[in-house]
Amino acid sequence: MINFLNKFIKRTNNLDYVSKTIKDLSKDPSAKKIFDAINEYSSSSEIRYVGGCIRKIIQKEIVDDIDLATNLNPMQVCDALKNNNINYYETGIDHGTITAVIKDYKFEITSLREDINTDGRHAEVKFSTDWKKDASRRDFTINSIYSDLEGNLFDPFNGKEDLENGIIKFIGDTEQRIKEDYLRILRYLRFYLSYSKEKHDLKTSKLIKKNIVGISNLSKERLLDELQKFVKSNILTKLSNDELSVELFQNIFPQIKKINLFSNPNPFAKIKLKEADFIFLLSVLIIDGSDNTDYFIYKFNISKKDQKRLKIIDNFYKEKITTKSFSEKNLNKVFHYHGKQSVVDILSYRIFTSKKVDKKILNLISEFQSKIFPTMPISGKDLMEKYNFPEGKNLGNKLKIIEEEWVNNNFELTDKQINKIINH
Repeated sequence: MINFLNKFIKRTNNLDYVSKTIKDLSKDPSAKKIFDAINEYSSSSEIRYVGGCIRKIIQKEIVDDIDLATNLNPMQVCDALKNNNINYYETGIDHGTITAVIKDYKFEITSLREDINTDGRHAEVKFSTDWKKDASRRDFTINSIYSDLEGNLFDPFNGKEDLENGIIKFIGDTEQRIKEDYLRILRYLRFYLSYSKEKHDLKTSKLIKKNIVGISNLSKERLLDELQKFVKSNILTKLSNDELSVELFQNIFPQIKKINLFSNPNPFAKIKLKEADFIFLLSVLIIDGSDNTDYFIYKFNISKKDQKRLKIIDNFYKEKITTKSFSEKNLNKVFHYHGKQSVVDILSYRIFTSKKVDKKILNLISEFQSKIFPTMPISGKDLMEKYNFPEGKNLGNKLKIIEEEWVNNNFELTDKQINKIINH
């Protein structure tokens, strides 16, 4: 009886916390404006928080995005937003999603729906007014929790209880849910590593292994987006220590070869894991001295800027690493030609992938983070005016040689050195 009362009190306290947090969230003028626009559209219109934001509130995590569900169809949502002078764009109107924008806040508003037909990648949907049917088509019980503006929960599959008990459970038939959208295999891994307090359910594991080939049907964009969410969830250490998760993850992303580096991170890496961006952590996962990074870049559509950043780190470590590799002279070259971020990435990679933290490398990171980007002390115009050097192709060649000398000399250059180069 005492144990039952303790559990009841705990759940009641948590429910009070959830309700209060949702009410506090609803005090935000932007959120309130969205709710008022939908709720006042008609006598039966309604909108609720759903999914990730509710899950994060229950887990006392930071809410960084707000998803909403409504019993209005997409065109009605657009009308409601127009009537209240709320800007929006049709993110995925065919699937019922409208993104409302107020100031810097974005709210994804999705109409209640039912899946009519699915092929493991896309779904044909029918809009609905039935909250239970909308919940039934969602992936996991922990993602089918809704709440109104006042914090009153609608939780038809007991997702809150599963979340608090650390149980990751598919809604309805597990295999059917997976076949509807094979990305749910990756989502299962992410939620399992984030919230589970139990071992993998044997039946679920078998069904995932049976259907994992379906991942090949997914677009590279969706896979990369889920990989980013995975890395940003701070679960790579848990991943590396869970045998089944590693097996499934590397089956999906064979280019991710160095998960083991995250199993027992050094003190620097532990901090870096929490604050590092996706591209740096990706570099740790894929750079291995082979052409693996090139293959990843070829396979996944990442920006030119991010490709360049990965390649700078990759090319540095493809060379034979010696003490000279981390000399100020060599790092100054990287600093000048590729920028501060590249030096910090290269040095951070070195410490992250080492068993111990090298204080010299750590000091270099600090030094380059505060270093001011140097300006070349001489220009082509200076060569022509001060040194009477004629304009032409040879001017550019001489200027390039002077630049290399300046970089190799730790950004210092004398008139004597310049004269020597000009007269050579």
